Amino acid sequence: MGNLSGKTAVITGGNSGIGYATAKQFKADGANVIITGRSQEKVSAAADELGVIGLVADVSNLSALDHLVEQVKERMGVLDILFVNAGIFAPAPVGQNSEEMFDTQMGINFKGAVFTIEKFLPVLNDGGAIINLSSINAYTGMPNTSIYAASKAALNAYTRTAATELAPRNIRVNAVNPGPVTTPIFAKTGMQEEQLNDFANAIQKRVPLKRFGKPEDVANLVSFLASDDASFITGGEYNIDGGMNINPILS
Repeated sequence: MGNLSGKTAVITGGNSGIGYATAKQFKADGANVIITGRSQEKVSAAADELGVIGLVADVSNLSALDHLVEQVKERMGVLDILFVNAGIFAPAPVGQNSEEMFDTQMGINFKGAVFTIEKFLPVLNDGGAIINLSSINAYTGMPNTSIYAASKAALNAYTRTAATELAPRNIRVNAVNPGPVTTPIFAKTGMQEEQLNDFANAIQKRVPLKRFGKPEDVANLVSFLASDDASFITGGEYNIDGGMNINPILS
């Protein structure tokens, strides 16, 4: 966590889970916050609860991103923090990945993330911070996550290059790689409750700290990376996974 007083932040996918928790933390740390999401109803409800601005945008649609940037520019002028959080998880084994599943996951998780940054750069202050929400799945080789993992690995590669290229503007770009975190993303996979429970139990046994993370755990890290306390940190990837990624054979 850090002091974000007077800073303006945009959080994509901010109406639930990690995005919602981070919006709450950013506001507590003094930032002016805008959250975005694809559902007007959900974005409005979350914005009212948080006491922040809510704007509707589908990050996989470049025209929608253009409109979002214009709205942010009209309301705030410029931006200091961009948390690229919007993402989806659609598990499938190799051999059963459809073109639609590929296009949807890559379209939101990678293309959407890249063009969120590309479109917001003109209104991002020099000295600003970009934080990309990735995943330890970029490295784990976890079954049924091939396309999701590829989208996150691509995002991490983009993060490193963007950090180098944006350094002359003193814009810091970092990635956060959560492990298993209790968020609504799993419920959106279409898995039955019993399947979700079995999946959660199996994953939890592989975490050295023997628990799922909380959205607030990730929000604390993101808030720190967004703050001036992290002014010498860029191009980094930060695992926040209870030790899971360093103990792949733990059971």
